[in-house]
Amino acid sequence: MSNGSLVTLGKITTLYGVRGWVKVHSSTEPMENILSYSPWMLKIGGEWKSIDVESGRLHGKGLIAKLAGVDDREQARLYCGAEIAVDESRLPQLEEGEYYWSQLEKLLVYTLSDELLGRVDHLMETGANDVLVVRGTAESIDRRERLIPYLPDRVIKEIDLEKGSIRVDWDPEF
Repeated sequence: MSNGSLVTLGKITTLYGVRGWVKVHSSTEPMENILSYSPWMLKIGGEWKSIDVESGRLHGKGLIAKLAGVDDREQARLYCGAEIAVDESRLPQLEEGEYYWSQLEKLLVYTLSDELLGRVDHLMETGANDVLVVRGTAESIDRRERLIPYLPDRVIKEIDLEKGSIRVDWDPEF
């Protein structure tokens, strides 16, 4: 593992069965891609721990996984709620102008007239297009939460990862 940064790909949500399996929420597209990134870095009690994925598969509308060395329900319970991350260097290279959701989270969002709307809290998939969930900060024009469609060129005018900002063509009243 390099000394790059970790990128969160999902979360262990709950137990599945009695033999150490867990249910997994994946942010990868398609969702089962998360299973190809073994070992996972799991955030447990504020600390990152590396653990191999022994097995995993689609199950219903979600995913289940078996972690190496976790063989019963009580051991698996220790991992419930853990964030799943991998080193950024292990992710596929993106084309120019493409971003991982994790790169957009926490960026400050400004209008074209330099009004600070807030910070990207997370993104949502709506079917038609992805949506930035922007929460107001102490420094922003107000404390409102805004849902801003992720439409490059139409609404999203500029993303500057180095400055930590996104510039949008968006009416602050919305």
